[in-house]
Amino acid sequence: MLVPREDFYCAAQRGCPCAPPSPFAVRSRAAVGPRQLPEGSLQLTLYQYKTCPFCSKVRAFLDYHGLPYEIVEVNPIMRKEIKFSSYRKVPILLANAGSPLQLNDSSVIISAIKTYLISKRKSLEEIVSFYPPMKTVTERGKETLEYGNKYWLMLDETETKRVYPVKEVRVEEMKWRKWADDWLVHLISPNVYRTPREALASFDYIVREGKFGTVEGFFAKYMGAVAMFFISKRLKKRHHLQDNVREDLYEAVNEWVKAVGKHRLFMGGSQPNLADLAVYGVLRVMEGLEAFDDMMVNTKIQPWYQRMEEVVQKTEFAI
Repeated sequence: MLVPREDFYCAAQRGCPCAPPSPFAVRSRAAVGPRQLPEGSLQLTLYQYKTCPFCSKVRAFLDYHGLPYEIVEVNPIMRKEIKFSSYRKVPILLANAGSPLQLNDSSVIISAIKTYLISKRKSLEEIVSFYPPMKTVTERGKETLEYGNKYWLMLDETETKRVYPVKEVRVEEMKWRKWADDWLVHLISPNVYRTPREALASFDYIVREGKFGTVEGFFAKYMGAVAMFFISKRLKKRHHLQDNVREDLYEAVNEWVKAVGKHRLFMGGSQPNLADLAVYGVLRVMEGLEAFDDMMVNTKIQPWYQRMEEVVQKTEFAI
């Protein structure tokens, strides 16, 4: 239920909001998608803001595949928890499959770990090298870091045919993963901060779930709500949204439902693929907010969303 600034799309100041400070081990009990690795062979720690759509995407992926992981909630203002990293955004995934590695960017994390689950011949370190960081400059003149190949799984021909029986299946999955990052995620902030009342409700959740001190939380709730209400108007203009931003949200999710079609449970067929998990992860951050309820009532997303909830079941328990 969240989102702030455009880069990380998570609330409170420069990133997204957050959840409890202490780490949590999360073990999936999904009925589908059994764990593909022996327990303990891949140690994962996710640094996140709980209400960040990009972090939610990664959690949905890990939960669906039954991979245990620890969560470290990051304070979105001080970000002391990730002071070890020169990369200052979340999510960050620390993965140890024999040697420790830091994976950045939600789509890189998902593609790299999925490749590792499928391809037993490649080390995780080798797989991560296929997603090189590249410095780019945005249209506003800001230098940023992008990652090459981030929607590709690095598989050989045999593995590719097993996962993607026909080329169109892979093309479709990549197209909609990119759509979730490039379009759907940009609809979240303008919708959850659409009015002062909705902005305050969003930040009330952010502060309750986030890693804030008492005084810090008080100021984050009220000042953050005011700031994000006005920032959401700038985002609305930047992304050329309609006066009623709900209409853009409705059109987007109905476009997704149409792409899934009437004869498939998921875009992946009988089971979710990476596009299903990405879209679900993004939309899930609005749960409990007015924008989410409106979306459920005014679009055709509910049956697909409920199916996704059923297969991405998880149980959290403190270490």
